Amino acid sequence: MSGTRVVVLASGSGSLFQALIDAQVSLNLDIVALVVDKEVPAVERASSNGISVIEVPMTSERTEWDQVMTQVLTDLNPDLIVSAGFMRILGPHTVAKFVGSIINTHPAVLPNFPGAHAVRDAMAAGVTETGCTVHFVDEGVDTGPIIATRTVAIEPEDTEESLHERIKIQERELLVDTVRRLIAHEIRYENGKVVTS
Repeated sequence: MSGTRVVVLASGSGSLFQALIDAQVSLNLDIVALVVDKEVPAVERASSNGISVIEVPMTSERTEWDQVMTQVLTDLNPDLIVSAGFMRILGPHTVAKFVGSIINTHPAVLPNFPGAHAVRDAMAAGVTETGCTVHFVDEGVDTGPIIATRTVAIEPEDTEESLHERIKIQERELLVDTVRRLIAHEIRYENGKVVTS
């Protein structure tokens, strides 16, 4: 029996992507491709692990980009799409086509601090803890149904970088555990909600 077909979307160093690579055997994953919006360090991780890379550059015409992304993902025929540090908002065609099959990681406990600067925003707000979230993707910015969260204390001596590094440790573990639970059908998406069994 072949593994669960996974496509990963990334825009950065690929540390979350690496966590899935490291879990491939234990979770019986078949990571069929890494999709990026530009040349990023995550590409090297894919190349060194024999995973194909597809670049879908952002165009000025978002509708066109959305349609290209939808076609690329359709051709890959994934069971699960993981947005792992992908700094683009997927378009309505893509979300509609793969609703319930796309998950995203976010370095804050949603619904607090959505958007691209979650760690900085948490520190600026003066809160004592933040964390990370894995959620299903909808058309909004970090607004989809929440699957799981973890909290991370903000220490007085923290910088944005030190806090983000501690969040990433939890984020990687949470992502792998969430993928495991999805594959085991302990979690599923039904009518816009997360259902656990």
